[in-house]
Amino acid sequence: MTRQLDPLSVGRVIGEVVDSFIPCVKLTVTYNSNKQVSNGHELMPSVITAKPRVEIGGEDLRAAYTLVMTDPDVPGPSDPYLREHLHWERDCELRDTETSHWIHRYVFVLFRQKARHTVRPPASRDLFNTRTFAEENGLGLPVAAVYFNAQRETACRRR
Repeated sequence: MTRQLDPLSVGRVIGEVVDSFIPCVKLTVTYNSNKQVSNGHELMPSVITAKPRVEIGGEDLRAAYTLVMTDPDVPGPSDPYLREHLHWERDCELRDTETSHWIHRYVFVLFRQKARHTVRPPASRDLFNTRTFAEENGLGLPVAAVYFNAQRETACRRR
């Protein structure tokens, strides 16, 4: 019997960014109308400069959500001593997404709010911690997450 591995675990999103959770809401992130974010796939920086379309599925139209986008590989994946850098929080405003020569993971994490307008913005985008942010705002575990990899298009690549 083969066991399918969860891509969030394989990509170390679970463990390094969030604790294990059961996804219960459909989260779709699409850049440039046709580049859908899929776990572990690579997107070129030229594709991710524009604000993506974010779709949140579900039956409860009264539910409020908080979406964060972080880079857990700052300044580089081999020594991410500045982990995490917050790119987005809550209002989905696109912030600096310049990538380095190293491959970085960019992680979208969706939380269901317990009540509307109760999430406080973090004090800093640097040294952001998704778990701490969720705890400080009473968000609990995520309801969905997706990540992609990116690096500068001019970075040298070996074949």
